[in-house]
Amino acid sequence: MATQQVQSSADTIATFEKYVVPNYRRYPVCLVRGEGSWVWDAEGTRYLDLFPGWGCNLLGHCPPKVVAAIQEQVATLIHVPNTWYIESQGAWAQALSERSFGGQAFFCNSGTEANEAAIKLARLHTPPSRYKIITFEGGFHGRTLGSTAATAQPKYHEGLGPLVAGFVYAPFGDLAAVERLIDDETAAIMVEPIQGEGGIRIPPEGFLQGLRKLADEHDLLLIFDEVQSGFGRTGKWFAYQHYGVQPDVMTLAKAVCGGVAGAAMLTTAEIAPSLRPGMHAATFGGNPLAARAGLASIATIDEEDLLSHATQMSDRFAQHLTTLQQECDLIEDVRILGMMIGIELSIDGTDVVSQCMQRNLLINCTQGNVIRLLPAMNITAAEVDEGCAILADVLKQLSA
Repeated sequence: MATQQVQSSADTIATFEKYVVPNYRRYPVCLVRGEGSWVWDAEGTRYLDLFPGWGCNLLGHCPPKVVAAIQEQVATLIHVPNTWYIESQGAWAQALSERSFGGQAFFCNSGTEANEAAIKLARLHTPPSRYKIITFEGGFHGRTLGSTAATAQPKYHEGLGPLVAGFVYAPFGDLAAVERLIDDETAAIMVEPIQGEGGIRIPPEGFLQGLRKLADEHDLLLIFDEVQSGFGRTGKWFAYQHYGVQPDVMTLAKAVCGGVAGAAMLTTAEIAPSLRPGMHAATFGGNPLAARAGLASIATIDEEDLLSHATQMSDRFAQHLTTLQQECDLIEDVRILGMMIGIELSIDGTDVVSQCMQRNLLINCTQGNVIRLLPAMNITAAEVDEGCAILADVLKQLSA
């Protein structure tokens, strides 16, 4: 469907320079339309998007069921506060509960909000003397002050001190270090089962199981931040299901509403009452638009068998990238689980991202040297092949 453009990318950029706070490093392109794994800019150039929506567009751009649900809902009821019951919000909570470990949902708007809710819950559920939360180096939990303090990466702390007290950090994968940090003031362990922004770091064998054991032995809450890994991205509904480890609390966002702003914290029915009335809220959390989008996203994954499809496309990416690793000495490691793909390079990845964009391929670099791909679950085999071919050509040219 063609969309009439009223201004060029250059005109939009000029408006931003005058009126928008420059806190983002933006590419010099104005995107105006998307469909599946493709986006178009204001000048009509088409790009293959292997990092759609910064991980939010797991079903691609403008998934039809989500679009239809929102179009219907927006003409009926856009927003009512959580002092009233909302039918779709209850149905959404039930759908998430049935696909995870049961229990109940608190709805909010973003990953950092979901993690703030989990942090509050951990402190409210334990005696006041227990307030510390163990998190992990290389992890990322959000941009609000509490979730920034939980993020054990010094570059995100610069100029923001004093941070929220109580967070202590362990190396990702090091159970012995975690055990040494546990004391009488510890309330919880908070971890991404697969680190996303940290470079698609997959946990060592036995690590998550060991965290569950330590949490049980010391009466701690085990919190899984599945903002990036959850909601089908790994080929299962949630990453923890690959490891046979059930958390006490799980946070979700990004893909959970098919590109619409929405997030959730899930916890067991036994723990949930600790987040008692008056202690936490989110004005827009679980609003009718987000709830309908969330339900439509679940229906899309179920009806199109996208968990299975994501696993098949993951294998296809793995075949391409492991072959490329053998042919290109710039690649030090390839890490893949479902539609979470990390390609660790021996060089800075900024130029790789730039050159791929010049060839109409959109990718991401994190941690300086890890190419991060978070493709849509419904990406086609032909799109996987095309994207990998462009990436391979760029890397081989840089290697030469």
